[in-house]
Amino acid sequence: MSTPPVKLAVGDTAPAFDLATAGGGRVRLEDLRGAPALIWFYPAANTSLCTKQACDLRDNHRLFVDAGYRVVGISPDPVAELDRFAAEQDLPYTLASDESHAVMAAYGAWGEKNMYGKLVEGTIRSTFAIDADGVLTFVKYRVGTPKHIALLQEKLGL
Repeated sequence: MSTPPVKLAVGDTAPAFDLATAGGGRVRLEDLRGAPALIWFYPAANTSLCTKQACDLRDNHRLFVDAGYRVVGISPDPVAELDRFAAEQDLPYTLASDESHAVMAAYGAWGEKNMYGKLVEGTIRSTFAIDADGVLTFVKYRVGTPKHIALLQEKLGL
């Protein structure tokens, strides 16, 4: 397996990224400057837990928009899969592809995890809030999908 993942904390500078997105665009950390952003890392589009999390964020998207947040979901899926996921689930926010896992590793969202009793290397479901200056204001590794929105509402004051 790989080396232990990075563990970011509130107050750290968010690692820079530049990723291809669903719809044929790109998203860079620099593009998000000037307003807060919510970055969430998930293992795979169109799987049950990831779809539930994506749809919960979709259904509560107005909470984030009203507070000025831009929402970006990042997974190791290729762009074509993200296009399909966004269309099928009517997702209103940006989905980005990190097939190399480099951005996930920089955020500590790629590494060893336990899946059904077996240690595997993969995406660690994680969420980060970043302020207008690129500083982390919220960090949560191993996000529990059913409580994701309630946790964000509490911690981000939404």
